[in-house]
This record gives sequence, C-alpha cells and structure tokens, in this order.
Amino acid sequence: MKKVGVVLSGCGVNDGSEIHEAVIALLAIARNGAQAVCFAPDKSQSDVINHLNGEAQPETRNVLIEAARIARGEIQPLAMAQAAELDALIVPGGFGAAKNLSTFARQGVECEVDSDLKALALAMHEQGKPLGFICIAPAMLPKIFNFPLRMTIGTDIDTAELLEEMGAEHVPCPVDDIVIDEDHKVVTTPAYMLAQNIAEAAAGIEKLVTRVLVLAE
Repeated sequence: MKKVGVVLSGCGVNDGSEIHEAVIALLAIARNGAQAVCFAPDKSQSDVINHLNGEAQPETRNVLIEAARIARGEIQPLAMAQAAELDALIVPGGFGAAKNLSTFARQGVECEVDSDLKALALAMHEQGKPLGFICIAPAMLPKIFNFPLRMTIGTDIDTAELLEEMGAEHVPCPVDDIVIDEDHKVVTTPAYMLAQNIAEAAAGIEKLVTRVLVLAE
C-alpha cells in the first residue's frame, strides 16, 4: 500500500488548513487504496482567527495540535517526516499554507518556507517521488525549488503574477482540473482559489490525488 504524506497547517481556512480540501484529499487517498500519513509543524500559528466573524483573536494556538483535529489525532510533527518512508506528498491549502507553512501571506515574493517542509519536499523530489499542492499551497513551490515549475493557483491574475515573479510558469486552470509538471512530478489544482462549493473543490482535488498516485508507480 502506498503511503502519502499529507502536510497540514492547522485547522480552519483563515488560519490553518482548509478543512474541506484536507478531508477531500484524505478521502481520495483512501478511496485510491493508499494510506495517508499526516504531519504538521509543531509550532505556534501565525495568528488565530474567529471563523464566525473573521476577527483576529488575542490567543495563541499550536499548528500540530490544531491539525490533529482534522487527522483525528493520527498525526506526527513535520520534523519527523522521512522521505524514504513515503511514496508521495500532498499539501492542502488554506491560509495556514501562506501563514504557518510559509510567510507568503505577509511577505509575498520575499517569503520563506518552513524549513522542515522544504527539506521534505526536496528529498521527495530527489528520490523521484511526486508532489501535489492544492489551492494557495503552490505559492510555496518557487521558494522550495530553484528551477521553474509549471503550476496553477487558478485564474487569479495578481497571485499568478507574484508566482511568475518568483520564477514559476503559471498556467491558468479551471476549478475542476489540474496542471501537471511531468518532468518534475508536481501536480497542482485551484480548489478554493476558485471553488464556489465543496463539490467544485472536490473535482480538482480528486484528480490531483489520482494523478499523484499514478506518478508514484
């Protein structure tokens, strides 16, 4: 059974992993006969947002502890992830990808990526294993790899221009489709960058998971 690392960034679209995207990915992995192995950084969130009113809260939360809500407690610190033990890697979106897995939300083209995620993604790539990045998560790819990748965040022109400034080759993509960089085994999909509902998000994410697993053959 293939093992797919899933890197979560908290719990909730505004300050962590987008829950729908994460759950759809986990479900698609299981339905494809693979096993998801969840990870998250063991550190404080960039911020905490009240998802009812969108306001910042005067408190701190731990990314790993919050992500454990999605993983039903079956999750490990990202620092423990070993590329040799995984067949593929998938990173759902949500603002946590831009706040906790990277500093893209604050620094844009000058952002940095979590060192453990960067090391894991590079090791996976060096071993010829595929990567899937969802929603805003592809914005981290130009800061992980020092060569241009074909990728998508959908059709958002402003974000696409930032990615191209960072060195990526952005490909416009509808919500229900994926963009594949065949040479480097990287698959991306817009999900909630474009999706108006969970069904639209699921269409592209399910394609991404299926393709990632094919590339892991």
